Amino acid sequence: MTRRWLWFFAKVALLVAVAVWLVRRPGTVSIEWMGWQVEMRLAVLALAVLVLMALAVGLYRVWRALLGGPGLWRRGRASGRKEKGYRALNQGLVAVAAGDADSALKHARKAEALLEGAPLALLLSAQAAQLQGDEGAAERFFQAMLAGKETAFLGHRGLLTQALKRGDRAVALEHARQAQALQPKAEWPASAVVELEAASGNWLAAEAALDKAQRAQAITPELARRRRAALLVEECRADLAAGRLEEALQDAQKAHDLYPASVPAAVHLAKLRARSGNAKAASRAIEQAWKLSPHPDLADAWVDVADTQDPIARVKRAEALVALDPRAADAHVALARAGMDARLWGLARTHLETARTLAPTARVYRLLAELARAEHGDGPQAREWQAKLASAAPDPAWVCGSCGTQAHGWAAVCPHCGGFDTQAWTTPGPTLRLAAQADEGPAALFSPTSRPTRLPAPSDKAAPLVGQASQ
Repeated sequence: MTRRWLWFFAKVALLVAVAVWLVRRPGTVSIEWMGWQVEMRLAVLALAVLVLMALAVGLYRVWRALLGGPGLWRRGRASGRKEKGYRALNQGLVAVAAGDADSALKHARKAEALLEGAPLALLLSAQAAQLQGDEGAAERFFQAMLAGKETAFLGHRGLLTQALKRGDRAVALEHARQAQALQPKAEWPASAVVELEAASGNWLAAEAALDKAQRAQAITPELARRRRAALLVEECRADLAAGRLEEALQDAQKAHDLYPASVPAAVHLAKLRARSGNAKAASRAIEQAWKLSPHPDLADAWVDVADTQDPIARVKRAEALVALDPRAADAHVALARAGMDARLWGLARTHLETARTLAPTARVYRLLAELARAEHGDGPQAREWQAKLASAAPDPAWVCGSCGTQAHGWAAVCPHCGGFDTQAWTTPGPTLRLAAQADEGPAALFSPTSRPTRLPAPSDKAAPLVGQASQ
């Protein structure tokens, strides 16, 4: 702005200087042309030249305006249409986020008409169709998105979700692979390929897909290690079912080395080591996992790998577990159970009370009631502990981080929603989802407030793609 003003003042100063110069040098100019002779003062001639130049510039601008008027009008009209189209697009996206299907559809049609195939207009139309429950229309819009380089990636994601809703995992896997080919470093298609293979029980194919995702840096090394450990545990189980003990041991060892905090990996490795006669190596595996994540399965395996049925020996074995971490309630519970089997009521009571101080869960109160019945019969003391059981904190369990369903044991794939590597050992909260609850609506794929989608279990055909949770 300052430069513009300086240039303006410089031009004014130049004009003033020229005018002063002409005034100080008076004279006349004579022009003879075609029998005419015109005489005028020099200052008048200079003024006339300036006026003619101004008129010429004005006429030129008028001529340019007349020539460029239609094009300018077309450009202005197109700009207005685009502005209205983007306004409709914004309003439609807000309607989708609010779940207003009718408004979303109205704005989607308007945006599509004004923007004529713009990528976001196709996306909005697909979302509006999903909100309306018109899956066929939504799929057509997603198919149309495949034709554009900018929208093909999102089109594959939409079609993947549509395929999962139909329970067609083969088609979903194909779209996940094509999306991964378009953007190899994107996380969701790489994870989707792994999850779809794992949900079908193709552990080796899932591991190969995981290797590919890690090489492309689509997932973090930590997540890759944890997921590979989960796959190896399932491969170990498959080998055990087929009687391939050596292969099962190798898979368990690899899983434990990759992710020492994995409880199922440590338990399988310990049992297989003990089965081969190497109780010391079995104990080391449990001890390593115990220090990272104490767990009742680890406590049971710790006592079992001693390979003794002598009650007193099992008590001694459980005491060694308590010595590893006296603050672990599961160790005290394991020692109390061993004490009850050995009929050492005082020892059992002492460690159950310690466990109740550390973690007053329902399991501890059940064992206290069981101890009271074993020692004194079904009297008031047992009934007192049984009454306290109703208000006790729930026991930790394997809970799916994707659908919230509680499972009886760990599995790499959630038996309810088909989510891969989503189960975590945690205390079920008040928001625990039951299997009978409905899934999210169809617009969850691109909604700003949507949760990660998930894979369908064999009996769950309306489920969307899996999220992540710690093992």
